[in-house]
Amino acid sequence: MSGKPEEVRRIAENRKARFEYELLEELECGIVLTGTEVKSLRSGGGSIQEAYAMVRGTGLWLVKSHIPEYKQGNVHNHEPGRERKLLASAREIARWHAAAKEKGVTMVPLSMYFRGSRVKVLLGLCRGKKLHDKRATLKEREDRREVQRASGRRR
Repeated sequence: MSGKPEEVRRIAENRKARFEYELLEELECGIVLTGTEVKSLRSGGGSIQEAYAMVRGTGLWLVKSHIPEYKQGNVHNHEPGRERKLLASAREIARWHAAAKEKGVTMVPLSMYFRGSRVKVLLGLCRGKKLHDKRATLKEREDRREVQRASGRRR
């Protein structure tokens, strides 16, 4: 193993998830893709805005993610909205499945990125926020900006 860090290149990010949900835990998973899906992601496609993860059988699946068809693909091109299997240890899947059975807890993809040549998905175990929680988040963000602005003016 070399000492240099692996390059991380972001493909898609679900920015709304951090506002809509309270993040309880994170898990980095691999994802099973076809060749044309990887090529499409390398050319800058892909969306996880409406996506979520679910446990089916003993596997973890990414549902409603969108990877557009590869432009130079032929008859062997992939289906853009298909469900994709996520790769995680059986112990992690079982633990997350038990946690997701709780009322109001769901598995949401936070981001999709290349780590080296591999595509990874950062999953979040999340609980939905109430309206007052969202307002508090906005207020907190606004206060932080004001403090930064004030400290910036003094310099």
